[in-house]
Amino acid sequence: MDFSVRARIQSPHRSAAHFVAGEGGRRRPATSRVSFRPMASAASVEEPAAAAAAAAETKRGPSGASFIREHLRSLAPYQPILPFEVLSARLGRKPEDIIKLDANENPYGPPPEVAKALGNLKFPYVYPDPESRQLRAALAEDSGLESEYILAGCGADELIDLIMRCVLEPGDKIVDCPPTFTMYEFDASVNGALVIKDVAQIVKVVEQEKPKCIFLTSPNNPDGSIINDEDLLKILDLPILVVLDEAYIEFSSLQTRMSWVKKHDNLIVLRTFSKRAGLAGLRVGYGAFPLSIIEYLWRAKQPYNVSVAAEVSACAALQNPTYLEEVKNLLLQERDRLYDLLKEIPFLKPFPSHSNFILCEVTSGKDAKKIKEDLAKMGVMIRHYDKKELKGYIRISVGKPEHTDALMKGLKALQL
Repeated sequence: MDFSVRARIQSPHRSAAHFVAGEGGRRRPATSRVSFRPMASAASVEEPAAAAAAAAETKRGPSGASFIREHLRSLAPYQPILPFEVLSARLGRKPEDIIKLDANENPYGPPPEVAKALGNLKFPYVYPDPESRQLRAALAEDSGLESEYILAGCGADELIDLIMRCVLEPGDKIVDCPPTFTMYEFDASVNGALVIKDVAQIVKVVEQEKPKCIFLTSPNNPDGSIINDEDLLKILDLPILVVLDEAYIEFSSLQTRMSWVKKHDNLIVLRTFSKRAGLAGLRVGYGAFPLSIIEYLWRAKQPYNVSVAAEVSACAALQNPTYLEEVKNLLLQERDRLYDLLKEIPFLKPFPSHSNFILCEVTSGKDAKKIKEDLAKMGVMIRHYDKKELKGYIRISVGKPEHTDALMKGLKALQL
């Protein structure tokens, strides 16, 4: 990162309310009107078929798409990873015969306490606690940060969108740091924001473009890199809201920065149960927020966003920290083994990772997409990239030892 122009920035301190409420005096575009054409006359039934069809179209009124916000009409849908059931049908294999290394899921699953807690649900017909009090209390004990700083969500994805809905107005800008988690750019587009991609000149970009917030991921997905304290503190000195995503922090040597929100009014830290606790399918995320920001998110969030099953499962998972630690260590051990084995494949260049996945550059004239497709035929799923920043790369999640063995067997078969 280039922080060379930091000294030239002498912006006054902005409160957290600035990031949430925006600056006053902004003019909003006037609401457009929908024009209706008059209904066809009786004489139109004697016109040719084309005219009759046009008349019928007129009677139906405007197209449904005309009611959709203009910037969303050209939005490309997010491309999620396919679930076991769909993969099973497409590949003609049983779900248990598919080795899924494409979505960074925890293959060991949650602690046994989770299944027991789900089986003992007493009131699934009653709406969940809108404040997720039991979960936030458990998270406070787990993290050491008081519960009033914590808000839970239906996955960290919901919190990313909630932050943007509270912070961004149409036309506002965010800074994205590709290659990274593509939901930041996607949610910004949904919320009518503009995305700036310039990680080499963050300080200069903030000074010139005046973006509202920046999204940072540490460890980063998909390359597994981390942000050190020194660089993070320099960014926090800028007049910008910093959203730090720590979805994969358990697999690194980093300490969480959740407690930093008590000192930095422009910092939000996001976490998840998907990786650490194997609860990706139940969608449980949470975040640490400055008190001056969290009150606005409480106002804007959906009242029953975390389900009864999700809250019970997350609390049960936290009751067995020994299991969580053992699973983490197994994945770290397998990550090192996988990395060493991937270095032996002549057409792959793996990168060291601080997370539960390894990014590889595809070399020697091989095609990343074809490697993915060929492995899929063998029942092994990996992720490939075809966009600008990572074209010609693949990402492989860390699985169990037998998953690594099957992957390597497939990769070696592709050498023949």
